[in-house]
Amino acid sequence: MNYLKAACGFVCFLVLASNVWSISRWNESRGVYDDVCYLRQAHLFQRFGLGGLDTNLSRDDDRYLASKLKEIGFSAEQQPPCHTLMPATSKLVMQYPPGTGFVLASFPEGFQVIPLYVLATAIIFGLALLGIYHARTTPSIFLAAAFGLVAIYLMINPTKASYSMAPTMVVCALAGFLTARFFSAGQPPRRLLLAGLIGLLIGVAVNFRLPNLFLSSGYLLFFVVSFLWSRKAEVALQGALFGAAFLLGMTPTLLANAINAGSPFSTTYGGADVTPPDFSFGIIWQYVADLQFVLLVLAGAWTVLMWRSNRKDGMSRIALVTAGNLLLNMAFFLSHPIFTPYYTIPIAMLSLWSLLFASLTPPAEAVDEGPLGQAAKA
Repeated sequence: MNYLKAACGFVCFLVLASNVWSISRWNESRGVYDDVCYLRQAHLFQRFGLGGLDTNLSRDDDRYLASKLKEIGFSAEQQPPCHTLMPATSKLVMQYPPGTGFVLASFPEGFQVIPLYVLATAIIFGLALLGIYHARTTPSIFLAAAFGLVAIYLMINPTKASYSMAPTMVVCALAGFLTARFFSAGQPPRRLLLAGLIGLLIGVAVNFRLPNLFLSSGYLLFFVVSFLWSRKAEVALQGALFGAAFLLGMTPTLLANAINAGSPFSTTYGGADVTPPDFSFGIIWQYVADLQFVLLVLAGAWTVLMWRSNRKDGMSRIALVTAGNLLLNMAFFLSHPIFTPYYTIPIAMLSLWSLLFASLTPPAEAVDEGPLGQAAKA
């Protein structure tokens, strides 16, 4: 069996090497507005340190943004893309949260995207190897290897579509691993620690993509409903720690909102991104016709299978939490007026990584009671 694991790991390595070769030939100036704005965000952090949270266009006194836009043929007379005028502060600021720019700023200017994606892909490769290592049967080894191959490939397509997706994919994989550990942990202190770590990771994910906020929805629903049913202090403490760590993780975004929009809870986004929810069959069909739909169907089918297997309470609970997370996230994105080929990839990958490691991890013999647990036993 060890030889089979080694062979599967080697195949994953070959895909990693192929990815690195492709990434090494990327060009940071590919004419995409989002790219320019993320790089400007990184430039601000490199110039001003934490003061880079202030993305006011007036700080472009070195003409970095102007020169980048000129390179891709953007008219100087137009309002810069990815920037929104904030009435509360009278600033023209970048709409994105600060996490992606902060990560890009860790690498030398002009050579930022390639090392970011190589590092992110290497981490995904490491987690794929971890899944293969934890597999205990031949079918589970092949399952872990197949999923690892898909996860590594996705770091090229569709992850390359937005620089914010690379760190998001890493956080989703790590959170999925810890989620499986949380529901397999037998000792309350360990579950408490894991609840805080999961909350922190998902909070950090908000700094890369604001819609990652909804990745927390299934967990919050689980803790709230479980506490209302069981009235156990342990469940309340786990939920409180998850929530506190979640807020701590997204602190950079709250600070950036306060600086740029005038309030921690005011968004820097504008236009179609802030329109009220409205279900459209056109938007729904675009998701159905995209790769995202395949991943969502796979996550949904795997969730149902794990719930129906009902092997242990912990296994069924992770399936129900994942189902809640999938449904709440889909409700948001299907009612959003804009379709993009990677919008639902984070929730799909968080769900799939959670389900994978839950399938490979021995479940807990006893966990807190609650309506989710009762439903799992039904």
